[in-house]
Amino acid sequence: MIDYSSVLSKTVVSMKKSGIRKFFDLLDGRKDVIGLTVGQPDFVTPWHIREAGIESLQKGKTYYTSNAGMTELREEISRYLLRRFRISYKPEETVVTVGGSEAIDLAIRAVTEPGDEIIIPTPSFVCYEPIAALAGGVPVIIETKAQDRFKLTPEALRAAITPRTKLLVLPYPNNPTGAIMTEEELEGIAEVLRDTNILVLSDEIYAEMTYGRQHVSIASLEGMWERTIIASGFSKAYAMTGWRMGYLAAPAPLAEQMLKIHQYAIMCAPTTSQFAALEALKNGDEDIAMMVAEYDRRRRYIYNGLKSIGVDSFEPEGAFYIYPEIGRFGLSSDEFCARLLEEYKCAIVPGNAFGDVGEGFARISYAYSIKHIEEALSRMDSFITKLKR
Repeated sequence: MIDYSSVLSKTVVSMKKSGIRKFFDLLDGRKDVIGLTVGQPDFVTPWHIREAGIESLQKGKTYYTSNAGMTELREEISRYLLRRFRISYKPEETVVTVGGSEAIDLAIRAVTEPGDEIIIPTPSFVCYEPIAALAGGVPVIIETKAQDRFKLTPEALRAAITPRTKLLVLPYPNNPTGAIMTEEELEGIAEVLRDTNILVLSDEIYAEMTYGRQHVSIASLEGMWERTIIASGFSKAYAMTGWRMGYLAAPAPLAEQMLKIHQYAIMCAPTTSQFAALEALKNGDEDIAMMVAEYDRRRRYIYNGLKSIGVDSFEPEGAFYIYPEIGRFGLSSDEFCARLLEEYKCAIVPGNAFGDVGEGFARISYAYSIKHIEEALSRMDSFITKLKR
């Protein structure tokens, strides 16, 4: 009889399961639950993008591509980044990955030595801390504050830096808070980093989803391109979650090393998905505009709806999440969300799934129809009314 406790990685065993997936899994097979849990567009991948994937199959294009991805796709990624965000990368400075998550994994593993410190602002997406730990790094958590609209400040960054700091994760537009960083705010972060040897992993998967202003990449600021790795993908902007298509962009000395990990772990991203992604970049600007306009409508609807039932939140400026404060109702985040689910069949995600600083908050995704959101708000209203009695 094998003793699994003696053979499993202690690092892996000590990792917590994703709080997002925990609540998502509770919905499996339950038709009576209104869920606002998952960051997945409710749009179907636009037809012309699906058609490009289908056509590649019909023509028998089922072979491996180069490890880094099809040359034509990497050329189009370079054009896209320059056209949309004013940042310039050569095709050989890009790698096509299996989703944005693989891009994050490659970036962290390629630069981290045992004991290196990885600065991670929270609340933020759940994968950064465990990937840093798996790479032998030491996650250094900066707890951003509601009064700062959950934005990283130069003062907090400066206080977290030590001689062992290797990498700053910059997760904006932010999941779960909907916070963004303006060019002026990014300039404050850049000023802290310019005279250091610290790298930046800029997770820009929600770059197309900003409301009222255009996303600015820290790589576009003076002196920051050479230290920045951009991780992004197609899931959010083009409603392509199941295609598992992402990419990273970085200076050649960094991209070359990340590609080596990708070569051994993955070989190449799915060929069919690469052809679909190519079509998305070439002809998908109108699709982005349509979907972002609808998300903006939902954003304003849910913000005003939460306010009307007595739930406070700052108005999100990016992504498709809102992060209301629920602590004043006398329950922990886990208790609030669990009771809302069991008693009123409405599912949202506890804020502490995104870091301890999220206690007292919850994440609500508005990547759902207005009708869906309206019913969820009604159930939340009934629950909160019950709590106030």
